[in-house]
Amino acid sequence: MNRRPTLTAAITLAAVAALTLSACGGDSPENNSKDDGQAARVDTDTGTEKSASAAGRPKVELPSDVNLSFTPDASEDPVENAVLKHNTELVRALSAAIVAQDPRLPALEFYTEGEGAVAAQKWVKAFVDAGWTVTGETRYFDRQVTVGSKDTASLSYCADESKAFSKVIKTSEIKGTEVTKNSYVAYGVQAEKNDDGVWELMKVSSTRGADKCQP
Repeated sequence: MNRRPTLTAAITLAAVAALTLSACGGDSPENNSKDDGQAARVDTDTGTEKSASAAGRPKVELPSDVNLSFTPDASEDPVENAVLKHNTELVRALSAAIVAQDPRLPALEFYTEGEGAVAAQKWVKAFVDAGWTVTGETRYFDRQVTVGSKDTASLSYCADESKAFSKVIKTSEIKGTEVTKNSYVAYGVQAEKNDDGVWELMKVSSTRGADKCQP
Protein backbone atom coordinates (compact mmCIF):
# COMPACT_ATOMS: atom_id res chain seq x y z
CA MET A 1 0.00 0.00 0.00
CA ASN A 2 1.43 3.35 -1.04
CA ARG A 3 0.29 6.51 0.66
CA ARG A 4 0.78 10.19 0.13
CA PRO A 5 3.16 11.65 2.74
CA THR A 6 2.25 14.51 5.03
CA LEU A 7 4.33 17.66 5.37
CA THR A 8 7.08 16.54 7.70
CA ALA A 9 10.62 17.54 8.50
CA ALA A 10 11.64 16.93 4.90
CA ILE A 11 9.48 19.84 3.84
CA THR A 12 9.21 21.37 7.35
CA LEU A 13 7.92 24.70 8.43
CA ALA A 14 4.76 24.62 6.46
CA ALA A 15 1.14 25.17 6.50
CA VAL A 16 -1.15 22.51 7.99
CA ALA A 17 -2.49 21.19 8.70
CA ALA A 18 -3.95 20.02 7.23
CA LEU A 19 -2.02 19.38 4.65
CA THR A 20 -3.36 15.91 4.61
CA LEU A 21 -6.44 15.03 2.61
CA SER A 22 -5.50 11.51 1.66
CA ALA A 23 -6.82 8.27 3.06
CA CYS A 24 -4.49 5.42 3.85
CA GLY A 25 -3.57 3.91 0.53
CA GLY A 26 -3.40 7.29 -1.21
CA ASP A 27 -0.25 7.50 -3.32
CA SER A 28 2.29 10.31 -3.40
CA PRO A 29 2.15 12.88 -6.20
CA GLU A 30 4.74 12.13 -8.87
CA ASN A 31 5.77 13.84 -12.08
CA ASN A 32 2.60 13.30 -14.07
CA SER A 33 1.12 15.65 -16.64
CA LYS A 34 -0.41 18.90 -15.37
CA ASP A 35 -4.08 19.69 -15.84
CA ASP A 36 -5.37 23.22 -15.33
CA GLY A 37 -7.75 23.71 -12.41
CA GLN A 38 -10.26 26.41 -11.64
CA ALA A 39 -9.24 29.17 -9.29
CA ALA A 40 -10.74 28.77 -5.85
CA ARG A 41 -11.89 31.60 -3.63
CA VAL A 42 -12.46 31.59 0.12
CA ASP A 43 -15.01 32.84 2.64
CA THR A 44 -15.11 32.87 6.43
CA ASP A 45 -14.90 35.31 9.27
CA THR A 46 -11.74 34.26 11.03
CA GLY A 47 -12.29 36.31 14.14
CA THR A 48 -9.19 38.50 14.04
CA GLU A 49 -8.76 41.12 16.70
CA LYS A 50 -8.35 43.84 14.06
CA SER A 51 -11.46 44.42 11.97
CA ALA A 52 -9.39 46.26 9.35
CA SER A 53 -7.58 43.06 8.43
CA ALA A 54 -10.90 41.33 7.72
CA ALA A 55 -11.61 43.70 4.84
CA GLY A 56 -8.68 42.44 2.79
CA ARG A 57 -8.98 38.78 3.77
CA PRO A 58 -9.24 36.43 0.75
CA LYS A 59 -12.38 34.34 0.48
CA VAL A 60 -12.17 30.57 0.12
CA GLU A 61 -14.55 28.16 -1.56
CA LEU A 62 -14.05 24.43 -1.89
CA PRO A 63 -15.81 22.09 -4.32
CA SER A 64 -18.67 19.98 -3.00
CA ASP A 65 -16.53 16.82 -3.00
CA VAL A 66 -13.96 18.31 -0.58
CA ASN A 67 -15.29 18.47 2.97
CA LEU A 68 -13.31 19.61 6.02
CA SER A 69 -14.57 19.71 9.60
CA PHE A 70 -12.91 21.20 12.68
CA THR A 71 -13.50 20.42 16.38
CA PRO A 72 -13.56 22.61 18.30
CA ASP A 73 -14.11 25.34 15.73
CA ALA A 74 -14.12 28.20 18.24
CA SER A 75 -13.08 29.26 21.75
CA GLU A 76 -14.48 31.72 24.27
CA ASP A 77 -10.97 33.16 24.67
CA PRO A 78 -10.52 35.80 21.90
CA VAL A 79 -6.86 35.01 21.22
CA GLU A 80 -7.37 31.24 21.13
CA ASN A 81 -10.42 31.78 18.95
CA ALA A 82 -8.41 33.81 16.42
CA VAL A 83 -5.69 31.14 16.27
CA LEU A 84 -8.30 28.41 15.69
CA LYS A 85 -10.14 30.38 13.03
CA HIS A 86 -7.00 31.32 11.12
CA ASN A 87 -5.70 27.76 11.24
CA THR A 88 -9.02 26.60 9.83
CA GLU A 89 -8.70 29.02 6.93
CA LEU A 90 -5.09 27.99 6.36
CA VAL A 91 -6.11 24.35 6.02
CA ARG A 92 -8.99 25.28 3.74
CA ALA A 93 -6.71 27.50 1.65
CA LEU A 94 -4.19 24.69 1.22
CA SER A 95 -6.90 22.40 -0.11
CA ALA A 96 -8.23 25.19 -2.32
CA ALA A 97 -4.74 25.75 -3.75
CA ILE A 98 -4.47 22.06 -4.65
CA VAL A 99 -7.91 22.10 -6.28
CA ALA A 100 -7.00 25.29 -8.17
CA GLN A 101 -3.57 23.85 -9.07
CA ASP A 102 -2.09 27.16 -7.89
CA PRO A 103 0.82 27.14 -5.38
CA ARG A 104 0.57 30.94 -5.13
CA LEU A 105 -3.14 31.10 -4.37
CA PRO A 106 -3.66 34.44 -2.55
CA ALA A 107 -5.59 32.80 0.28
CA LEU A 108 -2.69 30.43 0.96
CA GLU A 109 -0.14 33.24 0.94
CA PHE A 110 -2.36 35.23 3.30
CA TYR A 111 -1.97 32.65 6.09
CA THR A 112 1.69 31.65 5.62
CA GLU A 113 5.00 33.45 5.94
CA GLY A 114 8.70 32.82 5.35
CA GLU A 115 9.76 29.20 5.32
CA GLY A 116 6.21 28.16 6.02
CA ALA A 117 5.03 29.82 2.79
CA VAL A 118 7.82 28.17 0.79
CA ALA A 119 6.97 24.74 2.18
CA ALA A 120 3.25 25.17 1.48
CA GLN A 121 3.98 26.17 -2.11
CA LYS A 122 6.20 23.12 -2.60
CA TRP A 123 3.48 20.85 -1.24
CA VAL A 124 0.88 22.23 -3.65
CA LYS A 125 3.34 22.14 -6.55
CA ALA A 126 3.84 18.41 -5.99
CA PHE A 127 0.15 17.91 -6.77
CA VAL A 128 0.33 20.24 -9.76
CA ASP A 129 3.31 18.37 -11.21
CA ALA A 130 1.53 15.05 -10.70
CA GLY A 131 -1.78 16.26 -12.14
CA TRP A 132 -3.54 15.27 -8.93
CA THR A 133 -6.18 16.95 -6.79
CA VAL A 134 -7.96 16.00 -3.55
CA THR A 135 -11.41 14.66 -2.75
CA GLY A 136 -13.36 13.30 0.19
CA GLU A 137 -13.71 14.24 3.85
CA THR A 138 -11.04 15.11 6.41
CA ARG A 139 -11.90 15.59 10.06
CA TYR A 140 -9.64 17.72 12.28
CA PHE A 141 -10.27 17.18 15.99
CA ASP A 142 -8.89 17.64 19.50
CA ARG A 143 -7.60 21.11 18.54
CA GLN A 144 -5.77 22.70 21.47
CA VAL A 145 -4.20 26.17 21.51
CA THR A 146 -1.35 27.28 23.77
CA VAL A 147 -0.70 31.02 23.76
CA GLY A 148 3.00 31.82 24.20
CA SER A 149 2.87 35.62 24.07
CA LYS A 150 0.76 38.36 22.52
CA ASP A 151 2.21 37.46 19.10
CA THR A 152 3.03 33.73 19.32
CA ALA A 153 0.99 30.58 19.82
CA SER A 154 1.11 26.85 19.20
CA LEU A 155 -1.68 24.54 18.12
CA SER A 156 -1.93 20.75 18.29
CA TYR A 157 -4.61 18.60 16.71
CA CYS A 158 -5.41 15.30 15.03
CA ALA A 159 -6.54 14.56 11.49
CA ASP A 160 -8.77 11.68 10.44
CA GLU A 161 -8.00 11.01 6.75
CA SER A 162 -9.90 7.71 6.52
CA LYS A 163 -12.41 9.23 4.08
CA ALA A 164 -10.06 11.55 2.15
CA PHE A 165 -8.15 10.70 -1.02
CA SER A 166 -5.92 11.97 -3.80
CA LYS A 167 -7.47 11.92 -7.28
CA VAL A 168 -5.93 11.99 -10.78
CA ILE A 169 -7.43 15.02 -12.53
CA LYS A 170 -7.46 13.64 -16.08
CA THR A 171 -8.88 10.22 -15.28
CA SER A 172 -10.67 10.82 -11.93
CA GLU A 173 -8.84 7.76 -10.57
CA ILE A 174 -8.93 7.63 -6.78
CA LYS A 175 -5.54 6.87 -5.23
CA GLY A 176 -5.93 4.57 -2.26
CA THR A 177 -8.92 3.38 -0.25
CA GLU A 178 -7.59 1.17 2.54
CA VAL A 179 -7.95 2.50 6.08
CA THR A 180 -5.22 1.70 8.61
CA LYS A 181 -3.56 3.22 11.65
CA ASN A 182 -1.71 5.58 9.32
CA SER A 183 -4.99 7.17 8.28
CA TYR A 184 -4.70 9.23 11.48
CA VAL A 185 -2.15 12.03 11.89
CA ALA A 186 -1.07 14.22 14.81
CA TYR A 187 -0.04 17.81 14.02
CA GLY A 188 1.89 20.47 15.91
CA VAL A 189 1.80 24.02 14.55
CA GLN A 190 3.59 27.22 15.48
CA ALA A 191 1.93 30.49 14.50
CA GLU A 192 2.80 34.18 14.78
CA LYS A 193 0.50 37.18 14.59
CA ASN A 194 1.50 39.76 11.99
CA ASP A 195 0.89 43.52 12.10
CA ASP A 196 -2.58 43.06 10.59
CA GLY A 197 -3.66 40.66 13.33
CA VAL A 198 -3.43 37.54 11.15
CA TRP A 199 -2.04 34.41 12.79
CA GLU A 200 0.31 33.08 10.10
CA LEU A 201 1.62 29.55 10.10
CA MET A 202 5.41 29.44 10.56
CA LYS A 203 6.22 25.81 11.41
CA VAL A 204 4.48 22.44 11.47
CA SER A 205 5.37 18.90 12.49
CA SER A 206 3.36 15.72 11.93
CA THR A 207 3.28 12.14 13.19
CA ARG A 208 1.37 9.66 11.03
CA GLY A 209 -0.19 6.77 12.92
CA ALA A 210 0.02 8.61 16.25
CA ASP A 211 -1.60 6.62 19.05
CA LYS A 212 -3.40 9.63 20.54
CA CYS A 213 -5.32 10.16 17.30
CA GLN A 214 -6.58 6.62 16.82
CA PRO A 215 -10.36 6.01 16.99
